[in-house]
Amino acid sequence: MAISRKLQAYLKEHDVKYRLVQHTRTGSSMESAEQAHIPGGALAKGVLARAGEAYLMLVLPSDYHVDLEALSSQTGASLAMATEEELSAQFSDCERGAIPPLGFIYGIKTLWDPSTSLGADQKVYFEAGDHQQLVQVTGEQFHELMAPAERREFSHHL
Repeated sequence: MAISRKLQAYLKEHDVKYRLVQHTRTGSSMESAEQAHIPGGALAKGVLARAGEAYLMLVLPSDYHVDLEALSSQTGASLAMATEEELSAQFSDCERGAIPPLGFIYGIKTLWDPSTSLGADQKVYFEAGDHQQLVQVTGEQFHELMAPAERREFSHHL
């Protein structure tokens, strides 16, 4: 599999200059960062949470952890992590567990934690839709890509 069709179309439509970074097959975002020789704080991961019947895409660095309790108290919603089956259903053009952090291109409300290191580096990376490629953009482009996302503080460094 290659870059997600929806992601590729979105990046092209918004004239985002990006580079695909190849790495050996991995099973987690931290492994992807290691294999691609990039800092975990520069790799944006998307985590899918469920709030009743709705989904939320949570965007944070790969070396951070989601604090669902804090986010639940902020939003007033009861939140749970989505299952692998729910991930596959929502991101049908991606391999299971290799979802890009731009949930809004899939019609999913996206929340980004701006208190993290994401965008502080000159380069930001994120899953392309498979377990062997990352998309590389500039920190500035990443901030532009996150414009539709709601800002909330919901994570902490591992």
